[in-house]
Amino acid sequence: MATIYIDNVPYEVKSDKNLLEACLTLGFNLPYFCWHPALGSVGACRQCAIKVFKDETDTKGRLVMSCMEPVRDNLRLSIDEPGAKEFRETVIEWLMTNHPHDCAVCDEGGSCHLQDMTVMTGHSYRRYQFKKRTYRNQYLGPFLNHEMNRCIQCYRCVRFYKDYAGGKDLDVFAAHNHVYFGRSEDGVLESEFSGNLAEVCPTGVFTDKTLKQHYTRKWDLTMAPSVCQHCSLGCNITAGERYGSLRQITNRYNGEVNGYFICDRGRFGYEFVNSASRVRKALVRTQLPEAVTKEVALQQVTTALKSSRLMGFGSPRASLESNFALKTLVGADNFYQGVSDNEYDLTALTLKILKESPARTSSLKEVEKADAIFILGEDLTNTAPMLALAVRQAVRQQPLEQVNKANIPLWQDAAARELIQGETGPLFLSTITATKLDEVATATWPASPDAIARLGFAVAYFINSDSPPVMNLPEAELLLAQQIAEALKAARKPLIISGCSSGSEAVLKAAANIVSALYSQNTAAGMVLTVPECNSLGLAMMGGHRLESAMEAIQNGYSDSVIILENNLYRSTDKVTVDSFLKNAKQVVVLDHLHHATSDKAHILLPAGTFAEADGTLVNNEGRAQRFYQVYPTAEDIQESWRWLIQIGKTLHHPKLSGWENLDDITRAIQEDNSLFKGLESIGPPASFRIAGEKIAREPHRYSGRTAMNAHLNVSEPKPPEDPDSPLSFTMEGYRGQVPSPIIPFFWSPGWNSMQSVNKYQDEVGGHLRYGDPGIRLIEPKPETTPHYFTAVPEDFQPLSDHLFMVPLYHIFGSEELSILSPGIAQRAPNPYVALSPADAMDLGLQEGDSLSFTLDRQNYQLPVKLNNILTRGTAGLPKGLPGVPFTDLPTWAIILKSEPEIKPAWKNQAPIIS
Repeated sequence: MATIYIDNVPYEVKSDKNLLEACLTLGFNLPYFCWHPALGSVGACRQCAIKVFKDETDTKGRLVMSCMEPVRDNLRLSIDEPGAKEFRETVIEWLMTNHPHDCAVCDEGGSCHLQDMTVMTGHSYRRYQFKKRTYRNQYLGPFLNHEMNRCIQCYRCVRFYKDYAGGKDLDVFAAHNHVYFGRSEDGVLESEFSGNLAEVCPTGVFTDKTLKQHYTRKWDLTMAPSVCQHCSLGCNITAGERYGSLRQITNRYNGEVNGYFICDRGRFGYEFVNSASRVRKALVRTQLPEAVTKEVALQQVTTALKSSRLMGFGSPRASLESNFALKTLVGADNFYQGVSDNEYDLTALTLKILKESPARTSSLKEVEKADAIFILGEDLTNTAPMLALAVRQAVRQQPLEQVNKANIPLWQDAAARELIQGETGPLFLSTITATKLDEVATATWPASPDAIARLGFAVAYFINSDSPPVMNLPEAELLLAQQIAEALKAARKPLIISGCSSGSEAVLKAAANIVSALYSQNTAAGMVLTVPECNSLGLAMMGGHRLESAMEAIQNGYSDSVIILENNLYRSTDKVTVDSFLKNAKQVVVLDHLHHATSDKAHILLPAGTFAEADGTLVNNEGRAQRFYQVYPTAEDIQESWRWLIQIGKTLHHPKLSGWENLDDITRAIQEDNSLFKGLESIGPPASFRIAGEKIAREPHRYSGRTAMNAHLNVSEPKPPEDPDSPLSFTMEGYRGQVPSPIIPFFWSPGWNSMQSVNKYQDEVGGHLRYGDPGIRLIEPKPETTPHYFTAVPEDFQPLSDHLFMVPLYHIFGSEELSILSPGIAQRAPNPYVALSPADAMDLGLQEGDSLSFTLDRQNYQLPVKLNNILTRGTAGLPKGLPGVPFTDLPTWAIILKSEPEIKPAWKNQAPIIS
């Protein structure tokens, strides 16, 4: 710690910070543009000037840029010295000379960092009278608008896009006094993190195109804290609504999870909430739609299920509360997880490893600090994008040691990057095909799932020979395994990353063996295992039976009716099996927010709320339980799945469900029922929580038009709806100070209307939120555990004649069920295909674009061929979840059809519904 004097008042601050960070952490308002807590300092904008003095007798001082000046003990500075204030005002006047006067029509207007800093410096009158410099804007794809005339040359965009996220197609182009930030030509931005430019940019150069399509001023959004639904990492988001539709998703800072950024699928995949395929009204197959009210639907459910032998299918995309309510209603013996049998086994194994391993599952923040990483079987950019972004920061850790030795502070970003250039630390990948992380990897080994597992087992053996050896390993793999083992042993913070994406239990077991081997050598390794969906791990912790046994229960008459919770069974197993199951069920009740193949077979369909219309809890891949809150109430039949189930339980006089009224009741019951969920009740404040007698407002105090919004329906202002499930109100009335971090609906502070206001909510800039980051860890490691080794090493992959081993491939845009219903995401999704190695294509007499016919799960398919130079011979890549591609448990064998069958191409039969 060091003591600094700000305007002659002493303050104690951390000595490894720069003065701008120190001042902001202490709560001072000091303007800045080019600096960003995640990107460091480059001193490009000159806006954060302060006066620094030699000692207490120095009255003149010297101007310095606070973002470039390190903290030193007994340093004296002034923020309010007239010379410093005048300099800052002059700088922003320079920056504004070519900035257009378009705040009234700019998407950033009213939530703009440039506006905030202009007011903060006191600059209020423009003296520049000449023609402004102008540029031509570019088309950058479906996610972002480009308005270069607003640029103030802060360089944040290229520093994030190129340096932080590894993008290649956005750059800065300059000639004399013309500086242009964009692509070399019009085109879609290729990075999966491009949407962060809308928040990184301090003005309106890059703005959210999806918001513009249904434009709303940001202060007119009703907002609530939420959790991303599109992968297992549990990134925190803020969701905003206006006029009953979801309008925008922005990053919600969490110092342990996603920090300042989210991926493009998380940011732009939200429009499934507004999709034309939404279920908005209860439907009963035997009655006319107009005759079915919520009450009629509940009565029909009661009649249908009263004397039934009931079973229930849960869902990895439904909340803990909804899954538990269904499990309680049907009974634990009749509750099925609703995932494919392979996914069931993989998530169960993942949970077992997390519970029994001595290693702590690393948070995304901890991943960034790893200094040697081995990734087995995961294409992270497409399955867990923010984890891939964290790995990109981790590969800099070892080279940054040179920066420390050169006495350059790590926040001195330009100098640090100049010193290490493109050098990276140890990163090894063994995946099914090429990934975007290959470009920063030390070595890569693309292979089949079994071969990936064999390499992992060999690495574990070379770390500790108590782990089982691998027989007949080729020399190249043997040398690579030794290289990986040595790098992991030499690291201070080694990290093993794997997961369920390869579809192989052996890959997971190999990863677990490596971690155990490292711990046996007294090396505290980190581990990250990804799971398929946002609540896959929570569902596995809750328990439940396999899908296959559910099919048998219906077939053998043990059950005759089924409730399906937020689940399209056709994404879990083959069509023939699901058709037979639904046909044999006497009553099929489906609760979901989307029309799909399963809901089309329902006898009764109940409209469930999405994450924007419901409250609930998700458990991410590290076992962190986090709460998402309802953004806005609905006037239709839509309500939370767990609320529907409670109402069904009450009509059926169920002893447990009859006593539940709100979210807190279910959360308490979950905690009491299952020791794995101990502490769940403390995940956020209860519904009764108040500050100074007030709830927390979901709407900013600037929220406008409330009394006129429904004037076309009623000139009287209706009573605001009540929220019985949370301490949040659906109005602009409520407490406006600092609130517990799980229920911060939006970041705002006087003078800080943009996303930069988050610094007012942090213990220190870039650190944890005050009152702690949202979420609680339900699974903690047991370091004292004796290392356990899995012993079943798979045999090496061998091709089969007239067969192809179908392995899963993933796409960040297209593989996930919900986001594909967003027009922008659908535009970026690839067309259906099957990937073949050139050797296999040659054997089959096929070229790029030709059709491959094959049999999979008792059905014939025909897909166009895409050549892939990386795939192992004898395997074929099938895009998992992509509309138009058959849903099946992968990996599995497919039979090649030599002559074309009389079938329609699969991709013509299944197209996503786009609003």
